[in-house]
Amino acid sequence: MTEEQAERNLLTGSCHCGALRITLPVMPTVATKCNCSICRRLGGIWAYFELGTVQFEGHPEHTTDYIWGDKTLRTIRCRHCGCATHWEPLDGVLGARHGVNLNNFDPALQARVKIRHFDGAETWTFIDT
Repeated sequence: MTEEQAERNLLTGSCHCGALRITLPVMPTVATKCNCSICRRLGGIWAYFELGTVQFEGHPEHTTDYIWGDKTLRTIRCRHCGCATHWEPLDGVLGARHGVNLNNFDPALQARVKIRHFDGAETWTFIDT
């Protein structure tokens, strides 16, 4: 396997059962681990991309969503295995950002990404250096 093929493999992930496959457009350099009420329960590590740049196979036919709070975004999960895969804004404006849960990818991808810790529960600021 070439280095380019290995890199491409890292950019492809899936939910646990494989019904939803995700391909990132580029290798993320930074991701966010948040402690807000939903993120701490999901355990997500979120990398952000421009809406429309991430490729999803199996969405929406194999997904369901959860909309809460100020109703500006929806968290999406596989309807079969329950893995949270991404979140997206409800308005769906092209160019807006959405978050992809890096826990659905090979751990080697996370090893290459700086993970920042965000206090979404209280201060709404990054709590790392």
